[in-house]
Amino acid sequence: MGSSGAIGSWRWGLKVPQLLGSVPTPSLPFLTDAMKASLQITLVAGGLAAAALLLPAPASAHHLMGFFPMQPGPLAGIVSGLMHPVLGPDHLLYLLAIGLVAIKRPLWWVGGLLAAGLLGSGLGLVAPGLTAVEPLVAFSVALVALVLLRRLPAGILLPAFVLHGYALSASVIGWEPTPIAAYLVGLLISQSVLLLVAVTAIRRWAQAASLPTLNLTYGLLLGMGLAFTWSAVIP
Repeated sequence: MGSSGAIGSWRWGLKVPQLLGSVPTPSLPFLTDAMKASLQITLVAGGLAAAALLLPAPASAHHLMGFFPMQPGPLAGIVSGLMHPVLGPDHLLYLLAIGLVAIKRPLWWVGGLLAAGLLGSGLGLVAPGLTAVEPLVAFSVALVALVLLRRLPAGILLPAFVLHGYALSASVIGWEPTPIAAYLVGLLISQSVLLLVAVTAIRRWAQAASLPTLNLTYGLLLGMGLAFTWSAVIP
């Protein structure tokens, strides 16, 4: 490989396979070799993640009631609220991915997202039946990746969080007010803990990671988000 277009040894001591050099990148004069390498990694990682997730897989339940026969009540409400974001892979990955965005944001920004999620859940309870919610929720993972790649503003994550809250409310429609309230409390606790863990665990890693490593991560998120969206549109 030539020295001008090659991707050299990176800090983690590995060399990118020569196949990566065949990935086309825009021939723009302002793109440095490092930027081209990062773009190539993003394209390859996104493609690999999408290809892996598009393989046929059994559908999984997003709600605790799908695993255990529990009668709606305060205990079932709070336990379901705690577990629902964990059982839904798109919800879970969205929350963890937001941790990458939140490490550079003030605490009130994270609190605003959580409040937006509760608002979305309230909207879902009073006005259920919005179409195409699941594909949009799945696509929100790709939105986070695009924000991290600086292709979209971080403000777009606010309505996306509202949409997540809307989707999470669907499983308790028809319940009594008390278990619904318990469910919302469980959701708030679960999402707060997940965001806190994500920000705490990711902060040090993200600060020490190189640009190619970060772009590899963002590319994986983009591929996963697109794969989730495809699966939601075409089960």
